[in-house]
Amino acid sequence: MTPPERQSTWIREELLHLLSVSGTLSGLCITGVTLFHTLGRATLPETFADDLLAISALLFLLCTYVIFIALRTRRESMAVWLEKVADTLFLMALSGMVGSGFIMVYTLI
Repeated sequence: MTPPERQSTWIREELLHLLSVSGTLSGLCITGVTLFHTLGRATLPETFADDLLAISALLFLLCTYVIFIALRTRRESMAVWLEKVADTLFLMALSGMVGSGFIMVYTLI
């Protein structure tokens, strides 16, 4: 296997792993938003955590779409660029999810 083929295979494997994780985490964020609405308490920190989870879910879903497009494209340069976009979206969404978790922990204690 030549180095460009190996890099292409590696990018595809990374995108497939990121696709499943981002889909799962978007579902987890949506579940968190649903739980906030079910509890019915609406203090400022909880609504901020709720909004942060909703934004994170949106970013995870955008990441999923970008990954799908990157997997379907035939242009190697476009796939590499889309991989970077997906990584950035995933990192932003994960940071929002962690921030929301900290807000939830410190408001419930």
